[in-house]
Amino acid sequence: MRLLRRPGPRSGYGRSVALTLAASPCPNDTFVFHALVHGLVPGAPAIDMTFADVDVTNRAAEEGEFDLVKVSYAALPWLLDKYHLLPCGGALGRGCGPLVLTSGDSRWADGDLRGATVAVPGDRTTAYLLFRLWTGWRAPSRIAVVPFHEIMPGVATGRFDVGLVIHEARFTYHQYGLTSLVDLGEWWEKDTGLPIPLGAILARKGVVDPREAAEWIRTSVSMAWANPDASRDFVLEHAQEMELDVVRQHIELYVNEYTLDLGPEGLAAADTLLERAAAVGVIPLIEPLTA
Repeated sequence: MRLLRRPGPRSGYGRSVALTLAASPCPNDTFVFHALVHGLVPGAPAIDMTFADVDVTNRAAEEGEFDLVKVSYAALPWLLDKYHLLPCGGALGRGCGPLVLTSGDSRWADGDLRGATVAVPGDRTTAYLLFRLWTGWRAPSRIAVVPFHEIMPGVATGRFDVGLVIHEARFTYHQYGLTSLVDLGEWWEKDTGLPIPLGAILARKGVVDPREAAEWIRTSVSMAWANPDASRDFVLEHAQEMELDVVRQHIELYVNEYTLDLGPEGLAAADTLLERAAAVGVIPLIEPLTA
C-alpha cells in the first residue's frame, strides 16, 4: 500500500496548520483515531491523515515524514532519535499474536523452516522479531517482504512455503485453506508472561508536544468506547472489505487497556522484546523505553 499523501514542511509547537498522522486502515486504528481525525477532540489541532501498511510507515518515519505515526515496536531502534514514544494509542495485548501459516505441507510441520521461503509483512515488525526468536537456528532460507494482502494467497498458491500474518488474518486464514503452524502470541505469552507489543504511536520531537498528543489520543479512545457507533462508517470505509463480524472482533482484540495506557507492564513487554531481539543480533540494542 502506498502513502496516500505526503506532508509538507512543518514548524514548531503552537502552529495553526494541520498535524500529519499516518496509521493503518485497520479497524483498530480507524476506531482509535476517528474522533481525533474528525475534529471531535476538544483542544486538538486539525489532523491530516494518511493510511499505509506498517512497513511503509516504519520506513517513512525514518525520514521524519509524519508528526504522529503508528509504527511497529520493532522499528523503534531506528526512530527514537526523531520521535517520542507515546504511552497510548498503540496495539498491545494478549491472544492477538502473529500466526505462522502453511498450506498443510508436512515438510514444515515440526517448525524446522530451513529450506523454506517465508513471506513476511515487514522485516522491522514485531511479528518478524517474534518469528526470528521462535525459529532460532531453524531460520528459513529466504525471507520475502511483501504487502500483507499478498501473503495468504501466496501461500495458498505455492508462491511461498510459509506466511507470517497479523491482525485480521487470525479470523480469515481458514478461507484460504491454510493451517496455523504456531501462534507466536501464545508462544510469547507462555515464555514471558507478558502481552505482545505490536504497534506504537510516536510524536515527532520539536514538532508535537508528547504530553498534549497523549491527551488528545486518550480522549479519542475514550470517545470511541463511549459511542462505538459514531466511528462505524469511518471504520467500515477503510476496512478493506472485511465482514462486519471480523471488524468487531478485530477492534475488541486490539483496542484494550494498553491502548489507553501502556503502563509498566506494556513498557516491560516492549523492553523484553527489544532486548531479546538485540541479543540475537536482529536489531541494535537501545536503552530501556520510557513514555
